[in-house]
Amino acid sequence: MQTFTDYGQNAINNLAQRYGVSNDAVTHMLYAVMNGNGTMAQFNHPELGGGGQWMQGGMTMVGDMFNYGLKAKVDGLCVELSNLLGGQQAVFMPVSNPTQFHGNRNWWPDDLGIASTTGGQNNTRYAYFPTTCRLAVDINGQVTVYNTLDHQIGGVSQQQGGNNSMTFSSQYGNVQVDQLPIVSVNGVAPFVPAPTPAPAPYYPNNNNVSNNTPAPVPADNGDIFALIERLADLKQKGILNDDEFASKKAELLQRL
Repeated sequence: MQTFTDYGQNAINNLAQRYGVSNDAVTHMLYAVMNGNGTMAQFNHPELGGGGQWMQGGMTMVGDMFNYGLKAKVDGLCVELSNLLGGQQAVFMPVSNPTQFHGNRNWWPDDLGIASTTGGQNNTRYAYFPTTCRLAVDINGQVTVYNTLDHQIGGVSQQQGGNNSMTFSSQYGNVQVDQLPIVSVNGVAPFVPAPTPAPAPYYPNNNNVSNNTPAPVPADNGDIFALIERLADLKQKGILNDDEFASKKAELLQRL
């Protein structure tokens, strides 16, 4: 735990006095708000109703769900602590190694941008990024990023039963988070098997396909000789002259 500056310690004392709780309760809530990047807090302190959750501009949950006075106290305290952490004056003393302090580090990938809504309960937390259409869910340290497609998410809730299943409300009604496409798990994109290539189209070899046009049937030699004899008769009768007979005879002989 870091050491408070004089300004930070005075602010803790003042908040504890005004909200009627101990310095320990205020300090516990300060770290819870800080770990939620100033917009949410998951806490568990007996003076604040045990386990609970606060979201900036959203829902406040306390152990005694019907204790509206306690809810108002938690909400007011968290709002002031968020403003305190975002103020100009330092709340904590400088540390020698800045990497030892991770209060303002986001748990989701940096490329998602700024979350419009964050929340969580028990070992599960989420952050919604409408600009990039992404929903990040952290369950027991495993961060899964989902593609929200065209859903306009209005709220996320964790179902009871200990199975860490979550639902969200959109313009299409209530939808299970695990129905969304997964973009990455702990920064690694899911394995997508390569599509099976389509079989190559079959083109028959035209050289092997018989032509539908029937091959010419060679003429029978006997028929040719009979035609030549008929031509000779026509020549003898004077129907054909010598040149016509010779021409027709030559054509028939070429067919042998």
